[in-house]
Amino acid sequence: MTIATWNVNGLRARLDFVRHWLDARRPDLVGIQELKLTDDEFPRQAFEDAGYHAEPYGQKAWNGVAILSREPVRVVRRGLPGQEELGARLLTAEAGDLSFTTVYCPNGKSIDHADYPRKLAWFESLRRHFAEQHDARRPTVLCGDFNVVPAAIDSWDEAALHGSIHHTDAERACFRGLLDWGFADLFRQYLPDTRAFSWWDYRGGAFHRNLGLRIDVLLGTESVVSRLRRVEIDRDYRKKKDGLIASDHAPVIVDLE
Repeated sequence: MTIATWNVNGLRARLDFVRHWLDARRPDLVGIQELKLTDDEFPRQAFEDAGYHAEPYGQKAWNGVAILSREPVRVVRRGLPGQEELGARLLTAEAGDLSFTTVYCPNGKSIDHADYPRKLAWFESLRRHFAEQHDARRPTVLCGDFNVVPAAIDSWDEAALHGSIHHTDAERACFRGLLDWGFADLFRQYLPDTRAFSWWDYRGGAFHRNLGLRIDVLLGTESVVSRLRRVEIDRDYRKKKDGLIASDHAPVIVDLE
């Protein structure tokens, strides 16, 4: 079973690019983020034509998440309880024996911005939601754009950026709270010492200079970790394809037994 997460940075602009990737990689289950369109605008037919069922949870112009699957899934949660004012950022479905959640976590903008404490509160609500509504003993995946650099190894310049947005101790404590609940970072389970990134700014040649951050993450419970066979950041799809412009995020792919 192949599972992936990808912030597509606007599905309207990226639809043909996402279709290209689906045709090339054929994942079984995908969480996508930053749709920037409503459910009524969601191009469901385009995904059906590619062989995928699609379950969106969107909003106008901002945020939005969706689940793409080769087999039908059953949606059980749209939105993070108590955090509705921050938009369409969480979608959970049952995919066979697997509980699958995709999230687009708040950015926070900067540590001096009012959105920063809102980001921390959102993460605390996410941790509490899993503690109260999920069971760490069952196969569970939480994936998405976390907008947090989990550790120094996940930043292109930790020395300069530590304490700034995505790199604060408070944000990292929020991330560890999810691990304490029962999740493991699947990339780090498979590649404990590898320095690799999933996001690069469009500006300044950041991708070609590899000035990036690892903020796109798949978390899994122990019963998922035991099935882990491969993790890959699909850097090839951070590049243009057939004249199509890539997102500033690369897909992250996990193979499970």
